[in-house]
Amino acid sequence: MNKKMKIIPIFVPHVGCPNNCVFCNQRKITGQKSLAFDRQYVCNIVEEYIETIDKDTHTEIAFFGGSFTAIDTEIQEELLRTAKHYKDLGIIKGIRCSTRPDAINKEILMLLKKYGMDIIELGIQSLDDEVLKISNRGHNKKQSLEASRLIKEHGFILGHQIMPGLPGSSREKDIKTCVESIEMKPHIVRIYPTLVIKDTELFDMYESGSYKPITLEEAIEISAYMYCLYSINNINVIRIGLQNTESINDDEDVKAGPYHPAFRQLVEERIYFYALMSKLNKLNLQDLQKGIVIHAPQKQISNLAGQKRTNIDKLKDKFSIKQLSFKVINDDIIKIYNMNKKLCSFNKSDIFQNYLNIHQGESCI
Repeated sequence: MNKKMKIIPIFVPHVGCPNNCVFCNQRKITGQKSLAFDRQYVCNIVEEYIETIDKDTHTEIAFFGGSFTAIDTEIQEELLRTAKHYKDLGIIKGIRCSTRPDAINKEILMLLKKYGMDIIELGIQSLDDEVLKISNRGHNKKQSLEASRLIKEHGFILGHQIMPGLPGSSREKDIKTCVESIEMKPHIVRIYPTLVIKDTELFDMYESGSYKPITLEEAIEISAYMYCLYSINNINVIRIGLQNTESINDDEDVKAGPYHPAFRQLVEERIYFYALMSKLNKLNLQDLQKGIVIHAPQKQISNLAGQKRTNIDKLKDKFSIKQLSFKVINDDIIKIYNMNKKLCSFNKSDIFQNYLNIHQGESCI
């Protein structure tokens, strides 16, 4: 049985970041109202989290919110020393950080290795140089490739953070970024569809009409496609959609774009809906109308059913199914039964490949 995992987030908003990317107001994104940041503050956060975390939980300290490896080296070492102290005591099991591709070199990686860093997440956002330029990222595709290579060569776990829907981008460019990211073989990925946040240059672009954010529907589709591409290549997508904070939940700060508090759920249930549609389309309609039972592991039932049972309702309506229910099983293979007759079965790989096939115009599973 997999251990539970808990991240202790230490946000260093905009500290060390050399650029003002058009989409970024880190103080809003991280929920921080002030840039005040010191060692004691970090200790206070860690100690507060530790009190509520079960001892059997795999716990990590994460330096997020800015470009960690671009901050002053003395500050880096002080923070890393603090994190390593908890790691050496066995209180936490890992340390991770997020940073920019142009803030990675051999010397920096040797410093991180010295203090027990395990995971480095790169905010590559896009691998299209035009998109990076318009977004004022201050780095290019080549630097993302080089930083990814160095991180893996030095034995760290590599993470990529991708932002579909940036200014100057398109579905085709976003998919190409995903494909090229996969070629670099990151271990983990976060997909963050672009949001328009107050007090950013992107908000000014949106107000002037020079930027149009992707819709929620477009964000679900492109994120689902990326999620499936990464998954069939055995790359773990650890987050889809920006994390909830008090600020992000407030309409006062998010001015436009595909924000939803349960965005990942929308993406996953969309993928599973297409898998069910594809399977049911191939079955005898009379068998379906008698009623079906879907046997599935507990953790997949919410994706199959959809929020507020939307997937179930749509399937029952389309196929005139009188009754559709679920049975929890320990097997990872999803099976569809009519009474005691098994009609079909499929696994997660089938589900991901099916979605890709449909959106490439190919045959279904």
